[in-house]
Amino acid sequence: MNQEYHEHESARRSFFGLGKARKEMTYYGDPLQKPPAQEALPAKGAVDIPFLLITSILVLFGCVMVYSASSVYAEQYHDDSTYFIARHLVFLVMAVAFTLIIVRFCTPYFWKDFSYVLFGVSVVMLLLVLVIGSDLGSGAKRWLDFGFITVQPSEIAKLALVLSLANFLSSHEKQVLSPHRFGGNFRYGVLFPGCFIAVLIVLVAAERHISGIMIIGMIGIAMMFIGGTRLRWIVGIGAVIVGAACLLVLVSEYAQARVDTWINIDEADPLGAAWQTLQGLMAIGSGGLFGTGLGNSRQKFGYVSQPQNDFIFTIVCEELGFIGAVLVIGLFIAFVWRGFYIARHCPDKFSALTVYGLTFKVALQVLLNIAVVTNSMPNTGIALPFFSYGGTSLMLQIFEVGIVLSISRYAANKKI
Repeated sequence: MNQEYHEHESARRSFFGLGKARKEMTYYGDPLQKPPAQEALPAKGAVDIPFLLITSILVLFGCVMVYSASSVYAEQYHDDSTYFIARHLVFLVMAVAFTLIIVRFCTPYFWKDFSYVLFGVSVVMLLLVLVIGSDLGSGAKRWLDFGFITVQPSEIAKLALVLSLANFLSSHEKQVLSPHRFGGNFRYGVLFPGCFIAVLIVLVAAERHISGIMIIGMIGIAMMFIGGTRLRWIVGIGAVIVGAACLLVLVSEYAQARVDTWINIDEADPLGAAWQTLQGLMAIGSGGLFGTGLGNSRQKFGYVSQPQNDFIFTIVCEELGFIGAVLVIGLFIAFVWRGFYIARHCPDKFSALTVYGLTFKVALQVLLNIAVVTNSMPNTGIALPFFSYGGTSLMLQIFEVGIVLSISRYAANKKI
């Protein structure tokens, strides 16, 4: 049994590059630790240029589509066609300026120390949502409204989960991979990581945020799998998370309405609950191969409500057609490929898990957003990374890219 497990574990580590140091395959020894004070950090290399270029193209492409999708809505409700793009650009500039500092000065040591602090902050913010949260007209309290800016703590919680699990699983690698169940692979590979995930899921469930539960659960499971948790435990935890999501649907009329509209879309009110989905599908279908042309969408004239947000991909499909949709998907595939490449060349397990987790987070949200707008799953309000309008979400996404780029500066070194 142990031999079978070790063969499986060896194959998994080989695939994810978790034991790879340049050209030879080894296993990480001691977890990432700060060097003695008298020792200097090794020289930093350059950031990963392909990853930077791919991200830049996605961000700039997103800016173009935010303006195109929002111009009519902004003119109608704010008397200024540039209302949304102007704010989008302000947040982008702020995020880039902050990210430059991150890339220049932050090391993997910093992110390791920062992980549990951020987790604690995210828990406090999720608790505050339950007390003083705002629904922003959506019917579900998920935001903290500070007047000049609104923050969705569940988004911060996703980043906190990635960093915290990367820290814990890398710091207890030997116990996670131990053949002993109690005090070994179950305690450190399942129980403790499961507590991180459960705390966030319970708080997000209190917001009636099904998509948040799904994403946090999937990110947690992915991190545990890559980190070495045995597959049978992964399956069990996945079943618990699915059960929690189903229970939430059963006790929440809000969630039930979303699921019922999805299942019975042909019978749902086309001018009510099914309006957003049907108009989005119409936008996708009317784009054809080459689209109606950039800026020439008809569905953004009051048919797809707030088209600059979660349903912006439908406007991309309408204006740029099948070719444009494939281009956007191709850019995200390139983003994920390069992120995984950086992770495979990281010098320590914490860095590798962090980059894998942040890259997986983007890939998951892209997949779920496209599934929502094509009615492959219920409408649950999932933004398209780098494209959907949203100041704090955009800043957080750029911040996460900064983390990956800061880690990529050490990817050429065998040890830190």
